[in-house]
Amino acid sequence: MKEFDWFARVYYEDTDAGGVVYHARYLGFYERARTEILRQLDISQQKLLQEGIAFVVKKMDISYHFPARLDDMLNIHSKVSDIRKASIIFQQTIFNQNQQLISSANVTIACVNIIKMKPCGLPKLLISEFI
Repeated sequence: MKEFDWFARVYYEDTDAGGVVYHARYLGFYERARTEILRQLDISQQKLLQEGIAFVVKKMDISYHFPARLDDMLNIHSKVSDIRKASIIFQQTIFNQNQQLISSANVTIACVNIIKMKPCGLPKLLISEFI
């Protein structure tokens, strides 16, 4: 399965009063990395939405290992670990510029029909790109 890297800087708005990244901000880093994977593969979320298809987080298991801090450069590494008919499971990790493991997450993304708000099959193009 394919692996991807996306880099992000920690800004003041990401941190608490002590300059440490607030725990909920990691969700945003992971989300943006998955979005950038689609961009890298030239898959338009706008086009998918027009076709009535969207992706939602079904399940997320996240661990925090070491604090990220203001001005850190983060590498959000994403690996597709499993593809099912209507979902994709990602293993994602965040490392700082010193290669310290900051956070890790297993994320299940479900494909849904936005009109019916029910699961639907993943687009074939997406499956072929991730295998």
